[in-house]
Amino acid sequence: MQIQTGEIYGKQTAAKFVMYNVLKVSKSVVTLQNIDNPLSLFETTAQKLLSSGYIRISQTPYIDLVSTTPKKRKAAKKPTRCPLTYDFLEARADSERPAQILTDLFN
Repeated sequence: MQIQTGEIYGKQTAAKFVMYNVLKVSKSVVTLQNIDNPLSLFETTAQKLLSSGYIRISQTPYIDLVSTTPKKRKAAKKPTRCPLTYDFLEARADSERPAQILTDLFN
């Protein structure tokens, strides 16, 4: 399975459903960022990501328009599309958080 930058993966934990944005993909390393906590980054491989129970939620990128600090804005990568672009297949704009439709499968 091919993993690309901008995709969103999710995993059900004991307490809640957590979503991660794919920031960077190299030959063997995938860098993920927690959507709820932008300071939470971790690296893994594509094999470990899929074998650990992560599920691809969306191929449409999630762009957070609410920035809390100026440092975060400087460190953020510039989006390649307008964050307000509405994707009719995903039924959401890029700036809207993906719906948690897969949480019902785990409960």
